[in-house]
Amino acid sequence: MQKDYFKDISEIKDLMNRSSRFISLSGLSGILAGCYALIGAAVAYLYFLPPAINIDYSSTKEIKVNYIILDLILVATFSIVTAIILTMKKAKSNQEKIWDATTQRLLLNFMVPLAAGGVYILIQAYQNHFGLSAALMLIFYGLALVNASKFTIGNVQFLGYAEIILGLICAAFPGYGLYFWALGFGVLHIVYGTLMYRAEKKQ
Repeated sequence: MQKDYFKDISEIKDLMNRSSRFISLSGLSGILAGCYALIGAAVAYLYFLPPAINIDYSSTKEIKVNYIILDLILVATFSIVTAIILTMKKAKSNQEKIWDATTQRLLLNFMVPLAAGGVYILIQAYQNHFGLSAALMLIFYGLALVNASKFTIGNVQFLGYAEIILGLICAAFPGYGLYFWALGFGVLHIVYGTLMYRAEKKQ
């Protein structure tokens, strides 16, 4: 009888926790987002950037800013659309709500540091200050993940910590920002998405 009592309490706590937190994002969306990032990085490397040792951060002739921004926008768009579609599909199969007060709080906590960082990076880019762009992207994205993690089910905060650490390391090697960007937004997403996907399959 006592075992049943503790079991009921545990189930109630689990339900309360899930009701106050957003469902975990699809692991497959993380994998695909990483793939999009690697493709975007490859395009930037092949067409928009000179070799790292020859980058002149004071010249927009060397770095095609508008093309790189378009590349980033396309990567972000594909990633967001994929995440929405797959997360909605997952929520439907689990009979969970996808848009409620918790989702709104999650988006607010995620977007505030991300938007602030994005605006700051754009200001720096149009002033021909490119050296720390990749590092700042990683750091602000990591902060956004950590800030929003309290509203998600899963361990997304660890991805955030990894992005922040990688961004700080990247800041010490500004000439190789694209490689760190690809590692953070590409490889880390694929690794994290794979772990999530495997966990989903076990459930």
